Amino acid sequence: MLNKQIITILTVSFLWIAAAQIAFAKKPAGGGGGNHMQRGIELAQQKHFDASAEEFTKAIEANPKDPRGYANRGTSYRQAARAAVAAGDQEGASTRYQSALADFSKYVELAPKDASAYMERAATEIELKQYDAAVNDLNKALELKPDNIMANKFRGFAELGLSQWDKAVADFTAVIAKKPDDLQNYDRRALAYRGLKNYEAAIADYTFLLSKNPNDMEALTKRGYTYSLALQYEKAIPDYEAALKVNPQDNDTFQRLQYAQSMLAKRNTSPPPAASPSPTATPEKPGLISLINPLYIGIAIVALIIIAVVVRLLTRGKPEGTSRMIR
Repeated sequence: MLNKQIITILTVSFLWIAAAQIAFAKKPAGGGGGNHMQRGIELAQQKHFDASAEEFTKAIEANPKDPRGYANRGTSYRQAARAAVAAGDQEGASTRYQSALADFSKYVELAPKDASAYMERAATEIELKQYDAAVNDLNKALELKPDNIMANKFRGFAELGLSQWDKAVADFTAVIAKKPDDLQNYDRRALAYRGLKNYEAAIADYTFLLSKNPNDMEALTKRGYTYSLALQYEKAIPDYEAALKVNPQDNDTFQRLQYAQSMLAKRNTSPPPAASPSPTATPEKPGLISLINPLYIGIAIVALIIIAVVVRLLTRGKPEGTSRMIR
């Protein structure tokens, strides 16, 4: 679910980058590859991405050292891959994504000091869930252009994919400091806070989004879910109910509402914990005196009498020893 959210957001967010790359690519002077580059740009703007890729291929053949050809063809391949995903053509999408990745790698090779080259490759790597590689490319983009806010933002996306919640919070916070009106960063930071189990901070971000747009049902349901994670069911329920008033057919939210209601009812009706039973006294070990039974005493006395009688019989009639002392 997290990967799907990241890819969806990246698809929307990188459209403007792709459009800028195609629309504002400097048109080469003269004929040859220049005509194919121009034709490719026009086809891409018409969303004929496979056809535009063919035109960019002809431009590359005419001028294989021009990084713009690879950048534009890579963008066309990536856009075509997204279209294939939407159409359910996973095999076609995979082929186009790999072609885009190869083109952006060539872009990096030909323009190693261009931060955009690393950004474009990172965008494709994120969509392919190659998050470690994307972080490396975005680190390089920030090294070349430290004030590149978009690099921070998309590194945050990659860090979400790696469950590096603390790093994602840091990147989205850095972007918010520079672009406080970009509300998407609050939503992504809230997700990272949730990963850190810092539910209060996540709730604060969702509440801020709702203060900007009270009709943001996505933020409302996400805040409700976060309240549930924090075991604050009494606060989750109103958020779910408000969202369902707008969209009664939202089955996921309905199920979450039922869960929150059942958990709150269970907590309110649970009997108080039973008192702990008093510890049973450990019986004392009997002392030596208590072990002496009167019967045993009688037997011992009789035995002593018998021994005394036997000794007396054995010594009767024997002469007493004479002392050797001179008197």
